[in-house]
Amino acid sequence: MSRQLNMDTVRQNFWKEEYLREKMLRCEWHLKYGSMVKAKQKAKAAARLPLQLPTLQPKAPLAPPSAPKTAPSEAPSPVPEAPLQSEMYPVPPATRALLYEGISHDFQGRYRYLNTRKLDMPETRYLFPVTTNFTYGWQLGEPQHSPNQSPYRQSTCPVSVKVQTF
Repeated sequence: MSRQLNMDTVRQNFWKEEYLREKMLRCEWHLKYGSMVKAKQKAKAAARLPLQLPTLQPKAPLAPPSAPKTAPSEAPSPVPEAPLQSEMYPVPPATRALLYEGISHDFQGRYRYLNTRKLDMPETRYLFPVTTNFTYGWQLGEPQHSPNQSPYRQSTCPVSVKVQTF
């Protein structure tokens, strides 16, 4: 089967003019907006480059003032550094020993140590409240139970409601 060419001279001239018109439109657009596009591309390329900070020149050490010549005195002893203080009190040795007994998989070792530490009150573990959440509930102690609560009641509401009958 042969291919039909629907291309006569009129149609061929139409496509030639269309191609030239599109080419001219592209050239005009490039002349009008090309410089702006190129400037944007340069700005983006500059933004992608790593930031180059100027190098600082080393400061010349200042000469210490000359001390008057006197009898040499004893050199001052170095100041002892203060040990880093933890937020928590030290762990009692009996509790620390739990770490080395067994493995966590068997609910011993680290697992038992952490559960034992968790049972301690925050006041006995921390030197001061570490976060603002600690102030809520800090030093409240055990919850207070009202004396008229019965273990057999159904409601957990501590306030009893009186129902009046008419």
